[in-house]
Amino acid sequence: MAAFAPKAGCPMCGIVATASHMTPNSPRSPSFPAGSKQAEVLWRDDNFTAYREKANPVSSKGHIIIAFNLHVPSIYALSSSDVPLLSNVRNLATRLLASLLPATTPVTPSTATPPAPLQNPNHQFRIGFITPPFKDNKIPVTDHLHAHAYIGPADLMGWWRGVAYGPLAWYPIEDLIAEIRESVTNNRIKSGYENRIRAPIDMVPGAGARAGNANGIETTEAGIANADSRLEDGEGPRTPVNTSPDSSNAQFLSPQSQIPHLRV
Repeated sequence: MAAFAPKAGCPMCGIVATASHMTPNSPRSPSFPAGSKQAEVLWRDDNFTAYREKANPVSSKGHIIIAFNLHVPSIYALSSSDVPLLSNVRNLATRLLASLLPATTPVTPSTATPPAPLQNPNHQFRIGFITPPFKDNKIPVTDHLHAHAYIGPADLMGWWRGVAYGPLAWYPIEDLIAEIRESVTNNRIKSGYENRIRAPIDMVPGAGARAGNANGIETTEAGIANADSRLEDGEGPRTPVNTSPDSSNAQFLSPQSQIPHLRV
């Protein structure tokens, strides 16, 4: 997408570029010599490159950064069409953080499932964005969108960095998804509750992302996600869309998620 082309000198674009040779949609367990400055890439697909923050993590238990492959400047460039993309960030971050847990929890980045809401404040996953103009002064990238995911407590953060990860600047991904859904639907989505029970709407990654008329014509704006990616689970391309002549609405929606054609 030309509007979000790589930017010369951007550290995140550099990491994305160096990871471009990796096989997409697969975890990676790299080993690097001591003192290596190379990013420890854990996952790459058509939309994201995730790497472990080794130089300046905020938590000794694990700190992962998920960078958008496109040079998207901020969360304010996203629209309701990108809700599935955000859901994929959340699910990918949860799987990768789960893979960093002690060996007593036998999971891998590909098989770990999102855990139930955690009640223990000393052992939890935190996933979200630092909103401009705030920044992590140890990772001072403000114009290439990336999510931070770490396992609490943030024992390596320090008080100054804590401003960026505190309520003044931190935007939890669950709240961002919920607020986008509220802005485009008639549903009140509970947000801001760290230990809330998962609502049924959370089981539908694309909820709130689509708009259309009663005649079945979709009016959703194009999102920034790669059109061939499978956003819900990040495990490969979607099955081909049915474009046979007898499928009158195929030009607007894929058959499995089509807005019904209604006659009044």
